[in-house]
Amino acid sequence: MAFYLAFKEVWRNKGRFLLFSMVIALITILVLFVGGLAEGLSSANREYLDKLDADLLLFQKNVELSANSSRIGNSKLNDIRRVEGIKAIGPLGFSNGTLVFTDGKDDLDVSLIGVDAGKPGLPASLQGETLRSNRGSEIVIDGNIASQRNIRLGDTLVVKTIQGLDESFYKLTVIGITDTQTYLYSPSIFLPYQTWEKIRPQSSKGAVLVETVSNVVAIQLDNPDDLALMQAKIMDQVDSVEVVDKETAIRAIPGYLVQQNTLTTQQSFSLLIGVLVIGGFFQIQTLQKVPQIGVLKAIGAQNNTVAAAVIMQIILVTTFGVILGGFVTWLFSLFIPDTVPLVLDVQILWFDILALLAIGPLGGMVSVRLATQVEPLRALGLSN
Repeated sequence: MAFYLAFKEVWRNKGRFLLFSMVIALITILVLFVGGLAEGLSSANREYLDKLDADLLLFQKNVELSANSSRIGNSKLNDIRRVEGIKAIGPLGFSNGTLVFTDGKDDLDVSLIGVDAGKPGLPASLQGETLRSNRGSEIVIDGNIASQRNIRLGDTLVVKTIQGLDESFYKLTVIGITDTQTYLYSPSIFLPYQTWEKIRPQSSKGAVLVETVSNVVAIQLDNPDDLALMQAKIMDQVDSVEVVDKETAIRAIPGYLVQQNTLTTQQSFSLLIGVLVIGGFFQIQTLQKVPQIGVLKAIGAQNNTVAAAVIMQIILVTTFGVILGGFVTWLFSLFIPDTVPLVLDVQILWFDILALLAIGPLGGMVSVRLATQVEPLRALGLSN
């Protein structure tokens, strides 16, 4: 009976309810797009560290886990290796550069990541080969670079960096392509460590360091379950270092938490607006049909039936609006360029959709209460 009443009213007022479903669809699109942008920006910032084949990351002490500020001397690597329980270590160097194209393509900013061949930090190549030495001009590139600039194995790329006050250009040959490995919003190029040391931006051209340094050291453990124990053990045996897990290192990326909190707040306010809009609409609907509810109660309809009819009506309209909004969001995502960091993660999508479906009945609670409090005689004008 309740479902029949709810469906009948929606069907007889198709235009009104369709218009409101479109409002819910717009709210759905907003929530899903903000969620997709939050995930996309998060992924573009942390993807390389997220996929890094390491259990712990080692930084210089007192740099607030900043990879750019951290300096780990090559001599300290031996101290790290001697700690019992460590399986392998890989020094990592981070810097920025620009890919320069002569065929009319736009320049592309990239993250230059120096790695040791065969050590933690070098991702597996999906196409071609991996790095075979710690020097030379062979590189492995991020899958984003290959797709965005149509680069293939064997192509020669020109990387521009700043050496002192001058621009320097280096030719590098692509021997491997990985999956997507963005870091700090830029696709990544993986270079032999000695090559990275040579071409990375430096304050003075041709500067020679007394000791080779890395920014971070990736550590693999014999037993990955002993994270806390090994973390304390390494910091106890190696001077002036700070060791953290990958998630802690990611959260310390400058601006990462602020950005995510901002987008989460926007999403929360979108859901709150949805609750208020749905609540306001159905409250007006209920006030307009007080006489009809009075008639239903006068002929014997129970409060439970009236309440169930209102809730089912809210669910019907909300569900249609959310499905419509979800479909439009998916359709739009097919035409958004790769340069827009939109990631529609399935798990996050389901969470957002369930939240949107829940705000309908939540926003309509006032309407349900209003409907159940209607007095038949007063609604029909037969009582004061």
